[in-house]
Amino acid sequence: MFCTSNPLLVFTFVFSAALGAIGCRDKPDARQDRTVAAPTKVINKDSTLKALNSAVLQHLKNKDYTQLRTLIHPKEGVLVSPYGFVDTSDYVAIFADDIVAKSQKSDSFYWGAYDGSGDSISLSFADYFAKFVYNADFLNAEKMSVNKMIGSGNSLNNLQTVYPGCDFTENYFSGFDKKYEGMDWCTLRLVFKMYNDRYYLVALVHDQWTI
Repeated sequence: MFCTSNPLLVFTFVFSAALGAIGCRDKPDARQDRTVAAPTKVINKDSTLKALNSAVLQHLKNKDYTQLRTLIHPKEGVLVSPYGFVDTSDYVAIFADDIVAKSQKSDSFYWGAYDGSGDSISLSFADYFAKFVYNADFLNAEKMSVNKMIGSGNSLNNLQTVYPGCDFTENYFSGFDKKYEGMDWCTLRLVFKMYNDRYYLVALVHDQWTI
């Protein structure tokens, strides 16, 4: 989960069909790197991250996991967290080669624990992503930021501790129904890590008001 930070090296993706060969196994440290895309230097890191943020959100909105898989870290996969506190002792990571098949299954999977009750989150891929990933139109979020936290509630946000040196984007809604007085806010943070001179998606961290 750790990231190296080098502000002088900023790259953007060259989207290539060759990325379809990203290899995965069950353990991150056992995965083989078969990516062949050539990196392209850019001047503005924020612009690069904003473009990647839009690309990921567009694929999530369209449920296009074939395209999303090309953006997932080829060794670590993408961690999914239902809340702002990333539980490093009990987390789920989805690897690039698995995401398309998993998205097509109706089986329920374990995704962590519900806030408050501590009950297991047991949902299908589609139901989990609808509830704890793309539960709002984050592509057209009320606010968007790069490497700056927006949403905050009554739970610990440990993203920068878990991913030191990584870059992240945040897509935030302050609320939807006035009667809740902002307690129905929600946000989606995308964490990117540099690997082989490219940014890859390593985490989808959903956050909302918790008990």
